[in-house]
Amino acid sequence: MYRDKKISVVIPCFNEEEGIALVIDSLPESIDEVVVVDNNSTDRTAEVSREKGARIVFEKRKGYGAAYKAGLPAVTGDITITMDGDGTYAVEQIEECIDYLLDNGLDFVNASRFPLKDPEAMNFTNKVGNSVLTLVTLILFMRAIKDSQSGMWIYRSEIYPKLHLKSDGMPLSEEIKINAIRHPDIKFDEYQVNYHPRVGEVKLNKWKDGFENLLYLVKLRFTPLKK
Repeated sequence: MYRDKKISVVIPCFNEEEGIALVIDSLPESIDEVVVVDNNSTDRTAEVSREKGARIVFEKRKGYGAAYKAGLPAVTGDITITMDGDGTYAVEQIEECIDYLLDNGLDFVNASRFPLKDPEAMNFTNKVGNSVLTLVTLILFMRAIKDSQSGMWIYRSEIYPKLHLKSDGMPLSEEIKINAIRHPDIKFDEYQVNYHPRVGEVKLNKWKDGFENLLYLVKLRFTPLKK
């Protein structure tokens, strides 16, 4: 418990047995529940996670979004936190982010990696790709977001049904933020966090995923928001 709230962490994983051990071991004691979504891993991701005390949710459909759509509804906590299983996100700032959410009466906080505190933590092409997608988000939705592609979110679990997530792929990361911003009943903001070098093999297909994200932003712009 943290500030009388039950805290759940959701981590989607595909072959992250090395990184997931580090992430779970680094979580603060205030975390009540860890849900690891095993997205058809062929290594010991599920076994390692279970040994570390996590609850495992299996999702056969491959994809970042598919994994999250299996894991996010499975939480039992009052506040949901997401992060990758590769050690890149700021585990050490989880409680800061929760404080920011609660102290400001927010419903959804996007953990922004930018401006990068450690410029070496992200390679040049990823920086450019993130900048382009964030700029396009501003142009299409007239809302300045510092980090439209961040995979660390902190939100009140009760708002999940209002987010109406559809993407099974990488675009879910931008979709969840845009749907939160556009919903009249959801209070959204960002909080800057550290970003760390990745542990384990890189699985992102930069050009394919980047182009898919770009097209999905355009699709979202012309998709009516469900209330």
